Amino acid sequence: MTEQRPLLRVVRGEPSDEELAALTVVVAALAQRGRPRRRPVPVGAWASYGDAHRQPVRPGPGGWRASGRFA
Repeated sequence: MTEQRPLLRVVRGEPSDEELAALTVVVAALAQRGRPRRRPVPVGAWASYGDAHRQPVRPGPGGWRASGRFA
C-alpha cells in the first residue's frame, strides 16, 4: 500500500485549528486557478428567451414588418 503524503505540513509554530482551516482554503483556491476553465456554451438565436417571450403582434401600420423574428 502506498503512503499518502499530507496536503500541508507545519514546519514551525503551532497554528490553531482556525488558522489551519484558513490556510487549507487558500491553498485549495489557488490550486483551482491552474485548471482550465470551461467556457459556457453559447445559446443559439432560436433558443433566445427574448424571442420566445415577446409581445404579441398587433395588426396595424408596420404590423407585417414587426411580425419578423428580429423586429
